Amino acid sequence: MVKLIHTLADHGDDVNCCAFSFSLLATCSLDKTIRLYSLHDFTELPHSPLKFHTYAVHCCCFSPSGHILASCSTDGTTVLWNTENGQMLAVMEQPSGSPVRVCQFSPDSRCLTSGAADGTVVLWNTQSYKLYRCGSVKDGSLVACAFSPNGSFFVTGSSCGDLTVWDDKMRCLHSEKAHDLGITCCDFSSQPVSDGEQGLQFFRLASCGQDCQVKIWIVCFTHILARSTEDQLKQFTEDWSEEDVSTWLCAQDLKDLVGIFKINNIDGKELLNLTKESLADDLKIESLGLRSKVLRKIEELRTKVKSLSSGIPDEFVCPITRELMKDPVIASDGYSYEKEAIENWISKKKRTSPMTNLVLPSAVLTPNRTLKMAINRWLETHQK
Repeated sequence: MVKLIHTLADHGDDVNCCAFSFSLLATCSLDKTIRLYSLHDFTELPHSPLKFHTYAVHCCCFSPSGHILASCSTDGTTVLWNTENGQMLAVMEQPSGSPVRVCQFSPDSRCLTSGAADGTVVLWNTQSYKLYRCGSVKDGSLVACAFSPNGSFFVTGSSCGDLTVWDDKMRCLHSEKAHDLGITCCDFSSQPVSDGEQGLQFFRLASCGQDCQVKIWIVCFTHILARSTEDQLKQFTEDWSEEDVSTWLCAQDLKDLVGIFKINNIDGKELLNLTKESLADDLKIESLGLRSKVLRKIEELRTKVKSLSSGIPDEFVCPITRELMKDPVIASDGYSYEKEAIENWISKKKRTSPMTNLVLPSAVLTPNRTLKMAINRWLETHQK
């Protein structure tokens, strides 16, 4: 039996997506808003609608706990919301600025993927609201995404019909043409399938497309997990492959240089040894501004590698400079920065948080004396 029990008609334009949590229903629309309803009586919550996006909202999804809602839009942003009060937690901008078509939480809520119209896919850290890894597909817009139940890999589907499997380090593990006229949706079964003879576990994946077909796939996560474990040994930039370097370039908004770096077989070790001369003479990068940007990003990477190899706690490192802080201050976003770095950030850029991209409520900086004392104690211990 199927019975209609309620109809909601609050949106002013096409409704693109709906999602359930254990107590709420979320909807998003071409009218730029997200609306939240109680499952008890389908009344709209007092803090609904949620407004920030400047263009159509294409997708919305709840974290597994239901406490956070993600929404993504043509405006190139993915926004995280507190479902209890409607407060914006973070605005995460797609590196390319391309319209974001789909977003999805990992099963443990620690990561969120966002897929865009230009084929870029970003893996975000939902604790720090920082970009973790970035990749891309060759053709088409990304319109579908699903995590495996154990969270060790996820799948994206494109408007060109390609189905791509990624591990949790954003490495492309498999890609093939799945549907002739484009994929519209994909999802994993929550129950694994066991192989009685070898004791392996598989997951069933369903994909559907504009070719009027639904296809069922078997994905072996033990093979992928083995690759992921092997990848974890590559802790430092010196061990990066050429593909790792390409991923890093995309994350730094230097996607146009991927081809040049691949042609010249630039891996992690060679990346760290690049100079302004080699960028101009060997890689033939003509733009002085572009060469300067690459060198600046490489220097940031060298500093980070030095920090990692010396064991500096991450909370002692400034999010802007990636260097050990000497004079830490707390900004109005609640994060700590090197005083000079955040002052320059505020004076030269829009008054937004380097961590969340949200407007800073205030430009006031408060000395973080507790953190400074902790850094000094760490230096006394490690510089003997």
